[in-house]
Amino acid sequence: MIFDAVILAGGGAHRLGGVDKPALSVGARALLDRVLDACPDARTTVVVGDRRPTARPVRWTRETPPGGGPLAALDAGLHETTAPLVLVLSADLPFLDRPTVRALLDAAAVGDGAALRDPEGRDQPLVAVYRTEALRREIALLATEHGSLRGLPLRALTAGLDLTPVSVTESAPLASFDCDTWEDLAAARARIREHGNVLDEWMTAVKNELGIDIAVDTKTLLDLARDAAHGVARPAAPLTTFLVGYAAAQAAASGADPAQAVAEASRKAADLALRWAAEAEADTDAQEGGSG
Repeated sequence: MIFDAVILAGGGAHRLGGVDKPALSVGARALLDRVLDACPDARTTVVVGDRRPTARPVRWTRETPPGGGPLAALDAGLHETTAPLVLVLSADLPFLDRPTVRALLDAAAVGDGAALRDPEGRDQPLVAVYRTEALRREIALLATEHGSLRGLPLRALTAGLDLTPVSVTESAPLASFDCDTWEDLAAARARIREHGNVLDEWMTAVKNELGIDIAVDTKTLLDLARDAAHGVARPAAPLTTFLVGYAAAQAAASGADPAQAVAEASRKAADLALRWAAEAEADTDAQEGGSG
């Protein structure tokens, strides 16, 4: 499905004291980069705001004059798009994920688009997919009616559009959560560090930092580390997983599927660790039997 993305990153962040909110980090990644990671398949990604380093290339623009509000910013972003659908996001969504974006795109097949409905039952116009033609039509009508888009809220836009609601899912219950205050930011950071989330978040952060995109079977690697630590020696765990990664990279360079290469290298190393442990156990049994 062909779509462009417009990310609004130029707000004043008044409740955060005017800091550069999109650059604030959650899980050691900038909020803007986390949002960009949720929509890697956009044909063109437009960020409306001041230029800043990003994890992947984007197109930059700004409303004129700056600070004209979200509707003026959206209009500026739309001028840089050509796809029939446009994904519109704010730059402060730390838990937005790719499946949620895909669900919005699928739901936008009817009407004027689709908007994410938060757990309180409110539709979020800055987590939504719009039919570009309908969006431009409504913006033009509002500009004519009010003489300017400056200061107009996004609700004025969505009131005239037929949007399909998409409820947050159990797998991504915080997809609509945004960071408007320091308390929100602290809550997001705490959520990242929770036991059930920290490993996935860490793996994503490392992959982002290293510039790699590979499906990682975390359970397989953890099982391998456990077998190496228990069957050989504790320091063998990180060293073994490093060697597995190196071997998988070599296999991928020769044309193998990266994820399958990791799985195969992990299997071989795990089997070796189990054989190593079995051999040591057999020797121990033999010594004990001989001394008896």
